Amino acid sequence: MKPRITLITVGVDDLERAVRFYRDGLGWPTQGIVGTEFENGAVAFFDLAHGLRMALWPRASLAQDAGVPQDPRSATDIALAHNVASRDEADAVMALAKKAGARIVKPAQETFWGGYAGYFADPDGHLWEVAWNPQMLPQD
Repeated sequence: MKPRITLITVGVDDLERAVRFYRDGLGWPTQGIVGTEFENGAVAFFDLAHGLRMALWPRASLAQDAGVPQDPRSATDIALAHNVASRDEADAVMALAKKAGARIVKPAQETFWGGYAGYFADPDGHLWEVAWNPQMLPQD
């Protein structure tokens, strides 16, 4: 299997609220919610860097489609990371996320590995790390 990830699907409790957070709060481009004509089909897609896309899909729909029970949410099931080019950019992203309605879990600060990072939780409790890592600077 080639390690090719093209889509990350994030299960959410309230699709409209999640779309508002990412689209209106963080400014991510999307066509909005599509697929409402299908049972369990409502979803929103966001274009990320380098051809990667993120989908927001109701947790109940994701569980039904996969044929698994819907488990309770856990913030530690997965963490997504947003790498930035500077400490100042990390602070700016954290401030933007807070303004959009995120809960700051850990303010950005110096790390043991020589970078600068913090965590916020989106409205569904998903953890996002915002990090400046001098060894992994973004290409754009």
